[in-house]
Amino acid sequence: MNNIENMLLELKDTSEFMIDLAYSSLIYNNKEIAEEVEDLERKMDVLSEDIQEAVVNLGKQQPEEIAKMSVVIRMQMAIEDIANAAASIADVVIRGLGDHPVIQMSIQESDVTIEKVVIDEKSIMNGHSLAELRLGSHCGMYIIAIKRDGKFIYGPSKDEVLHAGDLLIAKGPDEAADFFIGLADGSETEL
Repeated sequence: MNNIENMLLELKDTSEFMIDLAYSSLIYNNKEIAEEVEDLERKMDVLSEDIQEAVVNLGKQQPEEIAKMSVVIRMQMAIEDIANAAASIADVVIRGLGDHPVIQMSIQESDVTIEKVVIDEKSIMNGHSLAELRLGSHCGMYIIAIKRDGKFIYGPSKDEVLHAGDLLIAKGPDEAADFFIGLADGSETEL
C-alpha cells in the first residue's frame, strides 16, 4: 500500500505544479513552459497507469482491500482530470491563442500573481538556499519552479540553492511582486 500512496502523492503534487505552470505559460504566453506542462501530462498518464496496475495487483493479493482501493482509483481519476485541465490551458498557448485580450483580461483579475524573474549576479538571492531566504515569510512569494541549464526544477526543496542566471517562476500576492522582482535584480538589498 505504501507504494500506491507514494505514487498518488506524486500524482497530486505534479498536478498542482502543472496548474501553476499552465497559468504561468498563459500569463507570459510562453510556449516553452506550456510544452513542459504537456510533457508532465504524458508522465502523469504513465503514473496513473502504474497506480491502476498496482491497485489491481493488491486487489488480487488482498481481496479485502478492494473497497479501499476503489477510493484510490477515484482519487487518481480526479487528479488526472486536473492534470488534463492544466494541459488544456497550456494547449491554448501552444496553439498561439494565449495573447488573446479576453484571456489576458481574465488573468489580470486574479488576486494572485505569477512572476518570472532571472537572478542577477548582484542579487541577495544569489548563492542562498530557499530555506535561508524564506521568501514566503519575507515577501509572500513562493517559488514554484526554477529553470537552470535549460531544465526545470518543479517544486524546489527548501535546500535548493539559487544561482545567478536561474529563472524563477513564483506566485504570491500582487503587492509582493515588485519587492520580489527587486530582490532578483539586485535593486532590493535586504529581506
